[in-house]
Amino acid sequence: MQTIQSKTILFVTGAFVSNNCWDEWKPYFESKGYTTYAPPWPYKDAPAAELRRRHPNGPLATLRLKQLVDHYAKFAKMLPEKPIIIGHSLGGLITQILINRDLGAAGAVLHPVPPQGVFPYEFSFLKAGWKALGLFTSTKKTYLMSLADWQYAFTNGMSLADQKASYEKITVPESKMVARDGLTNAAYVDFDKPHAPLLIIAGSADHIMPAHLSRRIFNRYNKQNGSVIEYKEYPGINHYVLGLPTWKTQANYILDWIAKLSIDQPLKEYIRYN
Repeated sequence: MQTIQSKTILFVTGAFVSNNCWDEWKPYFESKGYTTYAPPWPYKDAPAAELRRRHPNGPLATLRLKQLVDHYAKFAKMLPEKPIIIGHSLGGLITQILINRDLGAAGAVLHPVPPQGVFPYEFSFLKAGWKALGLFTSTKKTYLMSLADWQYAFTNGMSLADQKASYEKITVPESKMVARDGLTNAAYVDFDKPHAPLLIIAGSADHIMPAHLSRRIFNRYNKQNGSVIEYKEYPGINHYVLGLPTWKTQANYILDWIAKLSIDQPLKEYIRYN
């Protein structure tokens, strides 16, 4: 039985945050023998504080989802082997698109934004995310999540000190057009197409990408096409999953999942809860 040989990890960053969200994940996966990359988004190649100083002006406001997906697709194609792609939030949507394009050896998504066709009707999603669309505001200016919105969307349940510290560390302005494009065919995934193994991880305390939404993403994938797909849900985990003290729990689950994978094994569909 042939196992996945790739030792390359491509981390895909989500919206509203800088690629520093992977600062602990990169060395941890490297300590396990992987070569890792966490490239910034276009126009986000600066520290979070500097990006906030540029708000609301700058070229970031012009960024579109297709451009962002192509940015990561180009990066993946430049690597010496197909990477294992790990994405969070909007990075989870991009990961699904890249896996759908056969650009990854496997994909793991944490609290992902849904592809087109999985409509996010959950109230907490709408409350946490509608401002990013910037309706009735200029798309020439970026959107910056307020601390209050950050507390609801990302860091609910955490201490005020930790909420403020996390905000200062990684929160950055965002393109309103990227958020809007998530509702268009730029977010298209062919759910019936056979694909590399895919793991979907959710957290029961996530407001902006609630677990119920992640389960509906999982349920949309065709389970009869021979592809390996798994769903894993953790209780009490919010959207700040990458930076929580418990982040190694999810990281280790991904590492174990990768180790057990075989690209030639028959379809195995899993739904697991902790």
